[in-house]
Amino acid sequence: MLLDHELREVVEVIGAHYPGTTTVPSALLTKKKLWASEDYSTLSNELGAGCWARILNQNYVNGHMTSTIAWNLVASYYEDLPFGRCGLMTAQEPWSGHYTVDPPIWITAHTTQFTQPGWHYLNVSGHLDGGGSYVALTDGKGNLTIIIETMTYKHSACIRPPLRPYNVSSQKATFYLNGSFSQLETLQMWYSKLEFKSANSTLFQSLGPKKVCEGVLTVNLDLDEVYTLTTLTTGRKSPFPDPPPSQPFPSTYKDDFDVRNPPFSEAPYFADQTGVFEYFVNTSDPGKHVFTLRQVVSQRPVTWVSDAENTISIIGSYKWVNLTLSCDVYIESNQGGAFIAGRVDKGGIYIGDAKGVFFWVFPDGTYRVTRDLREYLTFDIHAPVTELQLVAINSCTAIRYAIQLIGLC
Repeated sequence: MLLDHELREVVEVIGAHYPGTTTVPSALLTKKKLWASEDYSTLSNELGAGCWARILNQNYVNGHMTSTIAWNLVASYYEDLPFGRCGLMTAQEPWSGHYTVDPPIWITAHTTQFTQPGWHYLNVSGHLDGGGSYVALTDGKGNLTIIIETMTYKHSACIRPPLRPYNVSSQKATFYLNGSFSQLETLQMWYSKLEFKSANSTLFQSLGPKKVCEGVLTVNLDLDEVYTLTTLTTGRKSPFPDPPPSQPFPSTYKDDFDVRNPPFSEAPYFADQTGVFEYFVNTSDPGKHVFTLRQVVSQRPVTWVSDAENTISIIGSYKWVNLTLSCDVYIESNQGGAFIAGRVDKGGIYIGDAKGVFFWVFPDGTYRVTRDLREYLTFDIHAPVTELQLVAINSCTAIRYAIQLIGLC
């Protein structure tokens, strides 16, 4: 970009994924806005909250990045898929409505409740003498927000990249407010303390007004804490009702996809891994298969992981062992085929290497049972491993597939 004027003119923001709070020198030379355009991806417990608190501040302090985008905001996918519970909060049971408001949500609030789009960082942001960091932001209209974090090395490592060891100690931090801010008499204080030896973390607690004496602000800081000091009085941590209790995926479940004019394209509880499965109204079907779920991607996209050659959507529980699956399948061309599977051990970016019990049907009426998606490992279908039924119904094939524990060693 430094050598291409036309490219430089059309680019507004340079983003980096998982930058480790640092920016390469060539990006700084462009004078463009810098973002951590994908970051975090860490389990949403206290350790994840520590990671999030550290990088929210230090992405700016170390790397001059003014935006940090978490992947992901809400973990709303099956927990046994890669990066389970790696959102800022978790809502992975649509069948029960259960959700958890995890610690990273409240760490987020230390910044987002006291800033708005259009605020800008002040160049006074930096590292504390005893370890940790602080940033200061203003709206340019007299409001000020200071966020302080003292996350320790063992309690703030993100999933990537590796974190180099560093030290943090208890300390007294003194801030000198200059210019118009020197006239401030109080700042509202909000506080979080992450506990790792007990379940007694303090999350986003209001400590009321903190006195500022002639432009001097002093704060006693311990380990693994976050403070926000702000002119804004709009911060709040409202109580919310308890979510519905957690429940496992229903042990008996069926769906005929009979949804007229759906406001959404995906069927409930299906999680597409490769390809895209959407509601489809098959008006040419004379029977009971007018309403269907159809795979709609007709060309393989560019991929960067251990993807599968097949289009795949998953549903159900990874804990299931003995189960019966049945579905009606319509193969639209003379190429390819369809499969249903159980006991599948991998998903997401590792789906291409998944093992399980896969029952394939092909346009010519043949079928096959394999242990993997690549069809390399096959079963002897005469062994007491599976119960298979193929029944032709008009243009569809009805598959009944029972997996039993015996014979799968």
